[in-house]
Amino acid sequence: MATDEPLLASVAGRYASALFDLATEQGKAGDVEADLAKVEALISESGDFARMLRSPVIPAEEQGRALAAVFSKAGLGPLATNFFQLIAAKRRLFAAEDMIKAYRTLAAKARGEVAAEVATAHPLSDAQTATLKDTLKAQAGKDVTLSVKVDPSLLGGLVVKMGSRMIDSSLKTRLAGLRVALKGGA
Repeated sequence: MATDEPLLASVAGRYASALFDLATEQGKAGDVEADLAKVEALISESGDFARMLRSPVIPAEEQGRALAAVFSKAGLGPLATNFFQLIAAKRRLFAAEDMIKAYRTLAAKARGEVAAEVATAHPLSDAQTATLKDTLKAQAGKDVTLSVKVDPSLLGGLVVKMGSRMIDSSLKTRLAGLRVALKGGA
């Protein structure tokens, strides 16, 4: 698979591509994307769940049982559940978040959209989200799907990753640049 997107050329990209192909073949690409969004929410909401996914010391069988219990309660479909069971058995759960990002990128591309990851210091209002989407659409020339996360460490502003481009207008980065400039001038 030749691609300009580094994430899609990785192990995570290959797994995501296989899942996307299977989901598309079964007409379930949108359902799987929704299930992956649920998993992503679980990862961000539960530190214990995130640690379980990343832990190399928890046996694959225990991870599989934990996933089955959590996903059953979360109402995930069989395709996404089986996918996570497979990557648990193959000891690839540590790359689950990258697989979700790669799947989202593939799904957006199939819809003629560009996926953009946005980190903000504070939650965006609906109007701010719409303005950001319009601005990014004008730059990309395509519809943009936003994945927004709140990162209070940014202090203010936002960081946008769209494809291989990154726009960092965060206060944290500006202050770091000012700090470097002041140290250089002293």
